[in-house]
Amino acid sequence: MSTAILTGQPVPGSSIEGELRSLGFDVRPASGAADAETLLARVPAGERVAVVDARFVGHLHALRLGLTDPRFPLAAIPGAVTAQPGARQALTRAMARENSGHGGTALAVDSLADRITAALDADGAGVHRPELGSLVAAVPADPQARNEARQAVAGVDDEAVRLKSAVKARDGFVTTFLISPYSRYIARWCARRGLTPNQVTTASLITALIAAGCAATGTRGGFVAAGVLLIASFVLDCTDGQLARYSLQYSTLGAWLDATFDRAKEYAYYAGLALGAARGGDDVWPLALGAMVLQTCRHVVDFSFNEANHDASANTSPTAALSDKLDSVGWTVWVRRMIVLPIGERWAMIAVLTALTTPRITFYALLIGCAFAATYTTAGRVLRSLTRKATRTDRAAKALADLADSGPLAEAAARGLRSTARRLPGFTAPAVALLGGAAVVATAALTDFGGPWPAVAALAYVLTSALAVARPLKGALDWLVPPFLRAAEYGTVLVLAAKADVNGALPAAFGLVAAVAYHHYDTVYRIRGDAGAPPQWLVRTIGGHEGRTLVITVLAVLLTATQFKVALTVLAVAVALVVLVESIRFWVAAHKVGAPAVHDEGEPA
Repeated sequence: MSTAILTGQPVPGSSIEGELRSLGFDVRPASGAADAETLLARVPAGERVAVVDARFVGHLHALRLGLTDPRFPLAAIPGAVTAQPGARQALTRAMARENSGHGGTALAVDSLADRITAALDADGAGVHRPELGSLVAAVPADPQARNEARQAVAGVDDEAVRLKSAVKARDGFVTTFLISPYSRYIARWCARRGLTPNQVTTASLITALIAAGCAATGTRGGFVAAGVLLIASFVLDCTDGQLARYSLQYSTLGAWLDATFDRAKEYAYYAGLALGAARGGDDVWPLALGAMVLQTCRHVVDFSFNEANHDASANTSPTAALSDKLDSVGWTVWVRRMIVLPIGERWAMIAVLTALTTPRITFYALLIGCAFAATYTTAGRVLRSLTRKATRTDRAAKALADLADSGPLAEAAARGLRSTARRLPGFTAPAVALLGGAAVVATAALTDFGGPWPAVAALAYVLTSALAVARPLKGALDWLVPPFLRAAEYGTVLVLAAKADVNGALPAAFGLVAAVAYHHYDTVYRIRGDAGAPPQWLVRTIGGHEGRTLVITVLAVLLTATQFKVALTVLAVAVALVVLVESIRFWVAAHKVGAPAVHDEGEPA
């Protein structure tokens, strides 16, 4: 339950009390400033509390935005201020100071709520002020101003604004024009029936898994049904975020579910297509695994670049300025968003091709499209990095080191290589990561299965990986290190499974890469949520990227092809169990202890 303390002179006919109760507040009128301070002290420490001026005139959604968003410890709009439990002390201190007559704002601001907000600003407390746009929020000083404010409220459709703001500001063409025009109404329908974003997210996952099952039948009817259900799953995927924005139901757990389920849905669908193709006598597992590897590496490029640059100083470049200029031209915005093949365009393409063609054609189109998108985005980011003079922070360097996922072997070698790494040129880290990774993948591809050379190359890969992370990753192109390491590990698994040339090896490799990729995505989402990287014991338990690569190449040397398939299966199950159990434990615990709610409005994935 939340508590709203209503201050100031009551206004006959005002609906403010009813509006606050409709938002879930227990309303307690205060006879004066001293009484408001007393009421504030009586509110249980674990509850949200708001101070609202009784003269407030405005839209209900303005109050909702200002007083109920769980992402911000302190928030305010004209005439109202709120604090979550973690920020209660700051609110109490500001109110006490104002009531003592020494706040310094009483002459300039008449409303107690606004005086408290000004005091919080003076303290540097970080008060969030939502963008209200055309919504009205005011504390009229006289009857004429009140009438004018009420007319302004009547002139704006509160619900239309709320529906429009439920749609993500930056999205792909398919999502913006083919999904969101009606999915927002589905979100409202869900909100009015008490459904939560997490329930809609789960429904989207279940729908996608059923779609994967339909694709696995290998029949034309199954493929058509799979395509339709995949689109339905994506509609629900859009709906859950719109429901969160519509009803302000943001949570740490919800953000994690939304992100991880997106990957689970897409990769499960790849597996379903591969199973369906196998029923028809066509082995497309190499293509399915290749698509997963390529898509995951694309995401790692996005994550690493953003983490390296989002808090960098002097972070400008001519390339970035040109990009911003192109974004000011209407048609180029949509062309540039479409060619990167975001999730809406990608899933629409997969769904249509599944229904009308074959799994092989679907994967060919997906691989070509994703390869072009990856080349386009990576080239642009390399140009930006080379032309900007950004100074990267220690936080960014740590994030990149965490994304590198170095295990005990690379850590131990890196300690011995630090002095050497400091003397090398700035481009050394990405260069050695690329060369070492390319060497182990190429060796696995160009030698016979069971030969010793991939294991020798993997030993060299341990050393190059260690050298790549031996000094802080603050160079212009050091954000390329994590994606190069991901490509090396995943590519080695793919190539060795294909070279084994035994039935079941590639599906086992698909499972192993999926389990490891989950761990890498989970690392990203923890960093984005300011929760830090996964614990070191977890990284050491599953070996780090270089340890897993070395183990897999050694197993390929020591085992027969059939035994290697079994070993890949065992590794996949073991890694999946360890990372899933620890990840679920962490996110559920974070949700229970009230970790700050997050909501990602970044680039469409």
